[in-house]
Amino acid sequence: MERSGKCNVHHGNVRETYRYLSDLFTTLVDLKWRFNLLVFTMVYTVTWLFFGFIWWLIAYIRGDLDHVGDQEWIPCVENLSGFVSAFLFSIETETTIGYGFRVITEKCPEGIVLLLVQATLGSIVNAFMVGCMFVKISQPKKRAETLMFSHHAVISLRDGRLCLMFRVGDLRSSHIVEASIRAKLIKSRQTEEGEFIPLNQTDINVGFDSGDDRLFLVSPLIISHEINEKSPFWEMSRAQLDQEEFEVVVILEGMVEATGMTCQARSSYMDTEVLWGHRFTPVLTLEKGFYEVDYNTFHDTYETNTPSCCAKELAEMKREGRLLQYPPSSPLLGGYAKVGQDTEAEQEEEGEDKELSMTCQARSSYMDTEVLWGHRFTPVLTLEKGFYEVDYNTFHDTYETNTPSCCAKELAEMKREGRLLQYPPSSPLLGGYAKVGQDTEAEQEEEGEDKELSGSRETRGSM
Repeated sequence: MERSGKCNVHHGNVRETYRYLSDLFTTLVDLKWRFNLLVFTMVYTVTWLFFGFIWWLIAYIRGDLDHVGDQEWIPCVENLSGFVSAFLFSIETETTIGYGFRVITEKCPEGIVLLLVQATLGSIVNAFMVGCMFVKISQPKKRAETLMFSHHAVISLRDGRLCLMFRVGDLRSSHIVEASIRAKLIKSRQTEEGEFIPLNQTDINVGFDSGDDRLFLVSPLIISHEINEKSPFWEMSRAQLDQEEFEVVVILEGMVEATGMTCQARSSYMDTEVLWGHRFTPVLTLEKGFYEVDYNTFHDTYETNTPSCCAKELAEMKREGRLLQYPPSSPLLGGYAKVGQDTEAEQEEEGEDKELSMTCQARSSYMDTEVLWGHRFTPVLTLEKGFYEVDYNTFHDTYETNTPSCCAKELAEMKREGRLLQYPPSSPLLGGYAKVGQDTEAEQEEEGEDKELSGSRETRGSM
């Protein structure tokens, strides 16, 4: 596949060409513009010539051409004197121009039938050809021109694991809705039975399981593929990368926000375009309350300390405790210093990572100061005489509620260990919760009352 997304596969010796005619609409839409305009012009010209010939033939058979200028003769079409005038009348009829000089008469039933046929077929031709042109013009292929892929893919460490990464970006301010990305490894292989498969396709997981393949492409993103046991690069080291021949094809799909039509952008990375031990240069900077994207460095990378061994060997070394921490300048393990030691640039990059039905998308955000702990939303629905009434006056209102002040992890541990009891909403402990063995003030008062009652009963008994 070329970098522009065009596949370099040629279909030769196709004998069943009639299949293209069975789907004529798609065939016309897929034609190049020069051929499409040629077909558009030829269809209308042939249609006008065909019906013009029939109008001339009717006039010739009826003898109208022999009585041109005879006031007593009633022709089929007035002022029709030859093939040229019949051709012009055909154009006027099909395009509904209606100059009024040539008019069909009531004494020509065959002409009336032909007029109905031409009007009907003309409408069909208009619908078909205009539909083809509209689809051709509104195709979202050009939208893919503003979707960018980095010139290189890189392999380096992220969170202590080798990852294959590439960068994507959108130049337009109108976003791609429901954007998703997938990747495939194209590589020749030979089966155990000796069968040779020239273009074997293997899926590359870029976050399908975790949902990371669904993109919110407001800024350039680095797409990451973790090289694990299920990855086709699991046993590929830096030395093997220089010897292998493969191609990584990436496909970005989504709907154009303005039209709701599906757009697809494609690119590929050959084995020579995958850089081992590199990371992408950050492109985002914070400028006075907004983020500035510098596309001058969109394709730039820089070298970083990365093990030269394959991901499988690296995992074994970590599991067996044979991986030591060396200074960044150490040549051991290809200059590898420490698993999980991220540079400032990588942390910035991780921060970057941190329809025909019309599609609508609404966006909002909440800063840390806008997240209220221990609050709930005020109800806005009330049942009013068989229907529900929505009160938007309280749409944004919240009220305080008893909520534990500890983190979710600590709360889960307390519940799992049975150290957490639930009390009425008025209890101040843990926002309505208390630990096992911790008596509330109300319980202590109740116990005090019970003791007093029991003491008075004992006194009465002794008397």
